[in-house]
Amino acid sequence: MRVYGVVGYKNAGKTGLMERLVADITGRGLQVSTLKHAHHRFDVDQPGKDSFRHRAAGASQVLLASNTRWALMSELGDQAEPSLTDLLAKLDPVDLVLVEGYKRDAHPKVEAYRQETGNPLIARNDPTIRAVASDVPLDLDRPVFDLDATRAVADFILSEVGL
Repeated sequence: MRVYGVVGYKNAGKTGLMERLVADITGRGLQVSTLKHAHHRFDVDQPGKDSFRHRAAGASQVLLASNTRWALMSELGDQAEPSLTDLLAKLDPVDLVLVEGYKRDAHPKVEAYRQETGNPLIARNDPTIRAVASDVPLDLDRPVFDLDATRAVADFILSEVGL
């Protein structure tokens, strides 16, 4: 499976870029899955719903299914957070998996950067970041795209992974 990441600090535009990349690349007829890392507890379930009640009662896994989708929720308990490699192995085969986050992993990435956040540019010290999508011009040793130039960023990623 081909994997490419989008990284950046909070409010840098990662999620918007991911959303636009998925739309652009799937619009070309390719299958794309996404994997997003969260730095906080999250819940995709709602209190009071049956599946929430199953988890709250102690189920290790709850699989929720309908005629339009299914979702499998797994409780980690005291187990360590799964690695990116372990999580990727759980996905069905597709043309490309776009990963939001996991900036310390070794897969190739594009950094989303907004100057107004005041955060440093990760790319300066990270060779796994192959390009930057920025809201300001930058002088770097790798390609810099306008943060809103989705088609150009998608072309770059697809070229990098051989699609």
